[in-house]
Amino acid sequence: MTAATVRLGWQHQFIETNQIRLHCVVQGEGDLVILLHGFPEFWYSWRHQIPALAKHFKVVVPDLRGYNDSDKPVSGYDIETLATDVKGLIENMGYLKAHVVGHDWGGAIAWKFAQKFPHLLDHLAVLNAPHPDRLRQEMLSNFDQMRRSWFMLACQVPGIPEWWIRQNLGSFVKSLLQEQTIRKGAFTTQDTEIYQAALEKPGVLSAAISYYRQFLLSPQTWTSLWGRSPQPITAPTLVLWGEEDPFISKKLTEGVEQLVHAPLRLKSLFQCGHWVQQEAPQTVNRELLDFFR
Repeated sequence: MTAATVRLGWQHQFIETNQIRLHCVVQGEGDLVILLHGFPEFWYSWRHQIPALAKHFKVVVPDLRGYNDSDKPVSGYDIETLATDVKGLIENMGYLKAHVVGHDWGGAIAWKFAQKFPHLLDHLAVLNAPHPDRLRQEMLSNFDQMRRSWFMLACQVPGIPEWWIRQNLGSFVKSLLQEQTIRKGAFTTQDTEIYQAALEKPGVLSAAISYYRQFLLSPQTWTSLWGRSPQPITAPTLVLWGEEDPFISKKLTEGVEQLVHAPLRLKSLFQCGHWVQQEAPQTVNRELLDFFR
């Protein structure tokens, strides 16, 4: 069984944006909600949220650049370009603005989008994703976060991470998803098989790891840390955080109110880990619906 056949009621489309095509799952009518996934996932990350949100909104869930069935160009995996992909998605859907939700890498992109294109943003929601500038700072100064971010650092070695993951893909996916959850049962065996099949597609692993390489190696990613304050977020913002995230410390949520110059809600989900929308789907659905409405 493929991810495309797991749920009924949504459509698969290819949408042009920023000189590439993104494969998207689309369902519902109304104001636009865009859901952005993280590593090592694809649109399927939001399978529990799509039907719930689509009762009230037009929900568009892309495979991010390089993932699953989206285009896999050789470049463009820096955070600025990824945020511009979202801009083009909104415009080519014929909307003036959108509610943008992001988890993990999708959350980092959502933060950057909120700063770069505030006129296109209605509400911002991020799930277990610190602002990218804050993550870089903590990786330089916080040993605990450096320890948690070992995979990001390992990805800087050319070629080796892709080769190792490819050789151990089944166990890698199970370990990362099933073994790192706090609420066991969030990922079935079928779920891990679906994720593995998406990662096996040509070019996906190299593209996914390019996110990590661009994040640390691109010169413009570091210039924002020195000499100036980050552009404030001016849209209402919701931050949902699974408290027992093994990859990102909750410490990175401290001071977020200094970044958001708009109504802000920070909610912790107890006994919940990194994969928050899959570990606590009903809670996440309720929080998003309450926030948007």
